[in-house]
Amino acid sequence: MTGRIAAAVYVPISLPIAFGVLAKPSVEVSMRKLMDFAEDSSEPRWVAVNDGVMGGRSSGAPTVKDGELEFSGSLSLENNGGFASIRPRGYALNLSNASTVVLRVRGDGRRYQLRLATNAQYRGITVSYGAEFDAPAGEWTEVRVSFDSLRPSARGTMLDGPPFDPAQIKELGLLIGDKRAGPFSLAVDWIGVE
Repeated sequence: MTGRIAAAVYVPISLPIAFGVLAKPSVEVSMRKLMDFAEDSSEPRWVAVNDGVMGGRSSGAPTVKDGELEFSGSLSLENNGGFASIRPRGYALNLSNASTVVLRVRGDGRRYQLRLATNAQYRGITVSYGAEFDAPAGEWTEVRVSFDSLRPSARGTMLDGPPFDPAQIKELGLLIGDKRAGPFSLAVDWIGVE
């Protein structure tokens, strides 16, 4: 060949399929259930903590029946109230190998919060880490709350820290505080992590 450049020819081939080594590995996320609300299980008992602790008039309570946790009641904005919450008693977790809480819920179109607490304190008050999620009315949906989306607060005051430590979870709960008075109902089929 004297002074001539051969033209490049593009031949499409599928290297990832042909050889398998260049293909981006698929990431399989495994979900692990923490609670499935089976009535014969040894899962913890859920309790209510409503705004009555500060003079409010909201009501909310947990019921476990037919393999579901139901969180229902009525939100009141009277007496500076406006929240209802539930949490299991004596439930500690080390979720250092997880990054997301997954809940299968059926809601009422309102906005709820997942709340996690660790051993972190602010002026002697337990710090809660929360993130909101929507619960579409009348349909089952899976909600994913990543640890990165959790924001710290203490008794309703938003904080800049401390950072969330998934290895030290001492409380997991659900809360409604969307500033809309009236009845609410959230059913939870299971709670897991991935």
